[in-house]
Amino acid sequence: MALDDPKTLVSTDWLASHMRDPDLRIIDASWYMASEGRDAKAEYDASHIPGARFFDIDEISDARSSLAHMAPSTEKFMSRMRALGIGDGHQIVVYDGSGIFSAPRVWWLFRLMGQMDIAVLDGGMVKWVAEGREVEDLPPVIRDRHMMVRFQNQMVKDATQVAGAAKLGAPQIVDARSPGRFSGAEAEPRPGMRAGHIPGSLNVFYKDLLNADNTMKKPAALKAAFEAGGVDLSKPVINTCGSGITACVLALAFERIGKSDHSVYDGSWNEWGAAPTMPIATGEA
Repeated sequence: MALDDPKTLVSTDWLASHMRDPDLRIIDASWYMASEGRDAKAEYDASHIPGARFFDIDEISDARSSLAHMAPSTEKFMSRMRALGIGDGHQIVVYDGSGIFSAPRVWWLFRLMGQMDIAVLDGGMVKWVAEGREVEDLPPVIRDRHMMVRFQNQMVKDATQVAGAAKLGAPQIVDARSPGRFSGAEAEPRPGMRAGHIPGSLNVFYKDLLNADNTMKKPAALKAAFEAGGVDLSKPVINTCGSGITACVLALAFERIGKSDHSVYDGSWNEWGAAPTMPIATGEA
């Protein structure tokens, strides 16, 4: 797959050359762990790629759920995108302030809603700024645009479906968290959360899919990373992580290698680890 693919991943050069395309829309999807002490919206207000809209991952979510940033209803998604001036016929590029971390979550959300013309900016705001490219602090000019949503049920899994997969051994469950969190050696960042992983799951740390500069590795290296983690690329996969953010980095990497039979466990460890009736395993995969 070519580096620049407007349905998965595009380079900073690609974005710079398409900035003036009338139907291009740019989204800042920065989101940070509380331990980082960063304010994504304040950073966006101070400096963002020209024309970028801010996508609030925590707000554009299912407010009825006690779990963090679960996928919103189709109605809420359409309403929020209309308010951002994003709709049918737009080519979207989404980035974040870490390189590649939270942007794939928004890329996945758009695909979940049936919107396929969206790509993650490879290297994100970090690479854009390092290259001396233009930034601004102006709010974007918003014009309403209708969006037709076609929810893709096969792309998301709930706890019951994941429990079934864990019991049957299929589909494969792949966990994007760090090896320490996966094994249970490291405490979870959320208080009161049990440590460990879903029984039978595999561990492919999302950072192992990225280069030192937080760009995504080439497809051959992505395949090697998945295979090193024990993933059978010929079989379906459910991606999971801490709260559904970095599971989407796995989803993006799978798409980059041409694998489409994957889904995301939206509740992830945030749900599983907090449920005392759910079995957990510790130690390495």
